This record gives sequence, structure tokens and C-alpha cells, in this order.
Amino acid sequence: MKTAHKKIDLKSRHITAADGNVFADLGFSPKEAKALLQDADARIANAKRLKTEAATAITEWIHSNRLTQVAASEILDVSRPRVSDLVNLKLGRFSLDTLVEMLFRTGKNVDLVVR
Repeated sequence: MKTAHKKIDLKSRHITAADGNVFADLGFSPKEAKALLQDADARIANAKRLKTEAATAITEWIHSNRLTQVAASEILDVSRPRVSDLVNLKLGRFSLDTLVEMLFRTGKNVDLVVR
């Protein structure tokens, strides 16, 4: 028995332009939206800084041990192109978790401080 499927209309009828602050768009007061956006931006900047520090430490380890990217990839348990991304600071492709695992594979200690 063949069942007829009803076609659902998903076309957007109205789009409201964003003003550059998602918190304002969600209805927070201008003052609160500004504070929330500043806090979010600071947290994102901090995460990027941590990723850069981790990648730099791994890259320095590769260079100080005179490793090829292939040799480093074997030790770090990642592909050679991932090592290339790391060395070239293409960090959008890495989670902080992944970078911490790689740091452990280099023999480095990592401490996490939550405030």
C-alpha cells in the first residue's frame, strides 16, 4: 500500500536582520545584551589563546626534537596533514580537548584552572 506524503512548506516568509548582538536579538535589555556579548567574546578569546598556547608548545616540541611531520604524527597519533594544520595554526580544526591529548603524548603536563 502506497502512502501519500504531504509536502511541507519550509519557505521563509520573513527574515529579521540581526543587529550584531545575538543577546539583543534574543530580547535582553541593551545594557545586559552588551555585558553578555562582552563576556562571551572574552571567553571565546580565552579559548583561542589556550588553543594557540597548546599548539605553540606542541610545535616547539616538534622542532626541538627535530621531528618530521610524519614522525610527529606517529607519536601524536594523528595524520600528517593534522600536524601540518597544527604547525600552521589552523586551530579551528582542533578542539582544546584534542590539543591537550596531544600535549600529553609529548610528555608535557597540563593543568586546568577553573575560575
